[in-house]
Amino acid sequence: MLSKCFNNHNQHRAIDMTEPSAQESQSQLQKKDLKEQDHFKFEISYLLPILASMLFGLACAFVLLPQQVPSVPVTPIPPETPGADWINAIYFVVLIAISATVFYILLKRRSKRIIKGLIVLALTMAALLLSFVYLLALSVYLPFIAEWVVIIPLTIVFTVLFNLAIFRFGNIPRNAAVILVGGALGMFFGYNIASISLWSAVLILVFLAAYDIFAVYKGPVGKIAQSGIDQLPGLSFSFKEIQMGLGDLVFYSMLTGAMIFGFPSSFYPAIASIIGIMAGSIGTFYMLEKKGIFPGLPFPILLGLTLGLTVGFLL
Repeated sequence: MLSKCFNNHNQHRAIDMTEPSAQESQSQLQKKDLKEQDHFKFEISYLLPILASMLFGLACAFVLLPQQVPSVPVTPIPPETPGADWINAIYFVVLIAISATVFYILLKRRSKRIIKGLIVLALTMAALLLSFVYLLALSVYLPFIAEWVVIIPLTIVFTVLFNLAIFRFGNIPRNAAVILVGGALGMFFGYNIASISLWSAVLILVFLAAYDIFAVYKGPVGKIAQSGIDQLPGLSFSFKEIQMGLGDLVFYSMLTGAMIFGFPSSFYPAIASIIGIMAGSIGTFYMLEKKGIFPGLPFPILLGLTLGLTVGFLL
């Protein structure tokens, strides 16, 4: 998955450049250009997609929490291996860095068919996996879907509907599908990593937040955003004047999942982490008012982990 940044559409607006007359100074032209741009202003409503994604992730957690659903290995190094937490965190960052670089190269070469093929493959595999895992978990509550002849067709149906929402049904269904899959996928990661090793999840999130800063300002993520993040359907969503990457939603939900499954005896660390993520998101949006592009992970991850871990260890 790509970890994207909050992105102001206005940065990509074409500004009409004209030659200055003898009476117009360079500073006057700059002021004129600035006035011609619409400026992003933070409103509390911008938090709604983030909150919706995390709430859906919480619903997924309630499905997984009371039972032992078979875990899917998402980290290559077993927790009993010395240094496993650090190696797994580096593995995640390297994997995401390679993915972002590949997409940037393909965008630069205008390989739209290859890009779409990779996105379709990745999202289809994610939808199949998530549909199967959560349907299997729901079968405890709904015994009539416990049979393979029911689960497998339902998994295919949900995957087809998800793909139609992303690639056929338009912006609103696409945005809704991205928000929901962000919450579900993040909780899936939180369940499969934090329930085995809380510190693996923490280090992965910290490393990703650090990488996000580099990737936005010096690496491929910022270049992708400048090229037009809307060229990657399904890997981002639009809301009013902003675009946010799917990766941000995934890792916010993963953080919440890490608190739920890392501290299974109390729900307060998860609540604290959600408060931290929302506070960090507000800070990120205010920074976005000053900059056309800003990394979406550092503030929410830092505050979410700080509050979540503090409450978890105090309790």
